[in-house]
Amino acid sequence: SDRRPKWGCQRGAPGGSPVSPMGFDARASARDAKGGEKEKKDYTILESIELSDESDEEFNYEDLPEDPELLDEEEETLDDINRLLAETKPRTDAQDDESAAKVQHRPQVIDDFFRNFLLKYGMKRSLEAFQTEWYELQQGGTFKNSELEVVPDVYSRNHGMQQEVVLLREELAKAHMIAAKAKNSWDKFRKERDFHRMHHRRVVQEKNKLIVDLRRLKKHYEAYEPTLTELRHKYEVSMKEKMLMRLERDRFLSKAESLQKQLSQVQIDSEGVKELQEEKDSRKTKQAAREAPWPSDDRVNPYANSNFEAARVADFQKYQAFKGHLGAISRIAFHPKIPVVATACDDHTWKMWSMPEGQLVLSGEGHKDWVSDVAFHPRGSLVASTSGDATVKIWDVTKEKCKHTLTDHNQAVWSCAFHDLGDFMVTASMDQTAKAFDMQSMKCRQTFRGHVDSVNYVTFQPYSNNLVTASGDKTVSLWDLRSGLCVQTFYGHANAVNQAVFNLKGDTVASCDSDGIVKLWDVRVVSEYLQIDTGQHPANACNFDRAGKTLAIASGDASIKTFNIEDRIFLANLEGHDDSVQDVVFEPQTGKYLISASSDATFCMWQ
Repeated sequence: SDRRPKWGCQRGAPGGSPVSPMGFDARASARDAKGGEKEKKDYTILESIELSDESDEEFNYEDLPEDPELLDEEEETLDDINRLLAETKPRTDAQDDESAAKVQHRPQVIDDFFRNFLLKYGMKRSLEAFQTEWYELQQGGTFKNSELEVVPDVYSRNHGMQQEVVLLREELAKAHMIAAKAKNSWDKFRKERDFHRMHHRRVVQEKNKLIVDLRRLKKHYEAYEPTLTELRHKYEVSMKEKMLMRLERDRFLSKAESLQKQLSQVQIDSEGVKELQEEKDSRKTKQAAREAPWPSDDRVNPYANSNFEAARVADFQKYQAFKGHLGAISRIAFHPKIPVVATACDDHTWKMWSMPEGQLVLSGEGHKDWVSDVAFHPRGSLVASTSGDATVKIWDVTKEKCKHTLTDHNQAVWSCAFHDLGDFMVTASMDQTAKAFDMQSMKCRQTFRGHVDSVNYVTFQPYSNNLVTASGDKTVSLWDLRSGLCVQTFYGHANAVNQAVFNLKGDTVASCDSDGIVKLWDVRVVSEYLQIDTGQHPANACNFDRAGKTLAIASGDASIKTFNIEDRIFLANLEGHDDSVQDVVFEPQTGKYLISASSDATFCMWQ
């Protein structure tokens, strides 16, 4: 057992030659060294010649012709210099390593492989048994040289490949992580690309739409150019005529003054003077008897403390649509005593209809332009109509004919309204004035001046001598009928005011403008307390129900919008017209239904 090799050491190769720890044969190197010494001594000296430096002086040198190729070589280019530097550059470490002696590692013998394996895992008893049995078999000659070969390369290769597989799997996992991050980044960039592409398309669509609108507006403006030129020419002509009329008026006034002076110089006998004076007095008495007195200021509104049930507009539906005109219907008015409505239309007519059947009762024809408004006398026997021909016509319903035509306005008349006593009627015109007419003398008793634009609507405060006007100068004004003075002006609208109405109690005014804004004003404290925005379309008209709690608004988007002003909430949007709604009125007796008029030449009943 003492002669057995130590555990884990390298055994000698077959043949008994010693093996160094580096794995090469020492005796082979010794043989090579001896062979080299023998090779150095195997040569014969034939002749020995000795050269001296002094012999050069006696030697005659011959001149050789210059070779052109050598001259060309002297002219080295930059590439030749670089090549020379590269050739003379010292060799790198890699080249030194190649020239150095290479040490080869001999593969493990199979018994050493087993010893190392058992040592690695601490199997000492198995190692002793293996050593004993292996040595006995080897000494007995049982193993042949072929059986004591080195460990097969397959295992080493499998072990190396296994380590390589582990490394490749780690790299694959890292590659998967990188690919997942790249996929997430790609999805993010794709979403951003789709978002920006969609945004770009939307911007392009908006740009194209704006271009189309701009072209349409340009064409529209070009179409209006001739009309503006014609209107400018007409204005200049009218101004010239106005100046000529003023000159002629001044001439007649001067002539009248001269005649008056001549009459004052004439001697009139006393009897003639007395008769003339009596005649004048009688005329004044008759005129005073025909003129109606101004209403008194001490009257009380009988509905000031009344409480009516609010209209249930949330349940209203379109009951029936009536078509009887050829143009847009601009105004609706209820008869004060019977279920009859009157409509004013752009086809130059106004008509009366029985409700709820919608049967035609009466048709009024006589205006030369569109009819803007119609109103019933409190007694119900007369109807007043206003028109774009600058006239106001009073119609006798019983006789079915025009009773009187008022021509005091010089421009289109927009609106009219009767006083609750029936003795006076007020009108609103495009000539920036409102006028009060005496229904007995049929003459203008008062002119209300103060607006700087068209007066679009006028109505009386219930059971009082005050009236309210809505103007294109963005204001709402309250006037005194008797004095003709402006009592109060409400400011706040940003566009032309189309209508202003009182509730039945007379303490609240609702005004609507062309921007779709409706404002509610408290007359007692002269301030705004509520604003309603109906949208982008204009609010053409508005009306309170009997209780004064519900407000219906006629909108330019072909709908009727209803609001509860007490709770300040939106109630319902009534849709059924095909064009802009021009007017809306609650039934004054019960408030169970309302009538709307539209530009689609129809008026509808909602209940």
